[in-house]
Amino acid sequence: MFDYSMNVHHLELFYFVAKFEGITAAVRKMPYGIQQPAVSGQILQLEGDLGVKLFNRRPFALTPEGEELYDYIYPFFSRMSNVELSLKGELGKHLRICASAAVLCNHLPGVLERMKLRIPELKLSLREVDPSEIYASLLNQQADIAVSIIYGKLTDGLKAEELLSLPIVLLVPETCKVKTLDDLIEESDDGTGMKAKIPLVGLPQHEALQQIFQKGLQEQEISWDVSVEVNSLDVIQSYVRRGFGAGVAVGIPGESGEDFEAEGCHVIQLHGFSPLVIGILYQGKIKSIAQEFIDETKAYVKQLV
Repeated sequence: MFDYSMNVHHLELFYFVAKFEGITAAVRKMPYGIQQPAVSGQILQLEGDLGVKLFNRRPFALTPEGEELYDYIYPFFSRMSNVELSLKGELGKHLRICASAAVLCNHLPGVLERMKLRIPELKLSLREVDPSEIYASLLNQQADIAVSIIYGKLTDGLKAEELLSLPIVLLVPETCKVKTLDDLIEESDDGTGMKAKIPLVGLPQHEALQQIFQKGLQEQEISWDVSVEVNSLDVIQSYVRRGFGAGVAVGIPGESGEDFEAEGCHVIQLHGFSPLVIGILYQGKIKSIAQEFIDETKAYVKQLV
């Protein structure tokens, strides 16, 4: 189908457009500067040379011909950055990590500091990523490794190594004198199940922690929808403390391994609910510098629990 005489630069531009799902996104994320009209014009020229349409613009979607071309050129262009580093002798010392802001700020500095002492030439690329974007970052080879929640089925050759398993707990205001989840539950008005007595402060539905909690409720035939939706655990605790309702949290032990505590809140253990699993994700064969990171991180976690 494809002619070997195609303009390589046009193919590279198409690769970025397909990878980032749109011309605007590609212009913003490409490793070098180029204006959007120039990209659009050269893509149109590529389509003209081939005599096919490669993708639909709005909403973005590759055509069958676009998917065939992307599959063909992906192995070459996706490895260009690694080839450059390898030729410079830097690949073995360069580690690209993606994780949430909390992990990057609170936990990785200590791990990477110890690695840096052993490997002075260590080069790092740290990328803050929302949990919902972790898989895409690995699949698009924007990171070698990710530290994230492990939840659901892994696909596309992704592999995981568990670091720790943390219980989920329920926070209630100090003024709410309850000791167990049952103390917060009553029979529903129609008599078909159970419901909560107070509102729920929680994360969006796509968050793994929220899904684990709701699955545990369903198994006990309890209906409890979020009344106050927020985007972080710190915000949940803040609103629970101020009396907006109960909220889900992760039972992270404090220093010296003492039980999890939350200022201004009572902590209720949720027996029978699945834990939140934190781990390291990667794709394909892992390089040695990434394996060293895994080993160092596991040693760090042992000091926490």
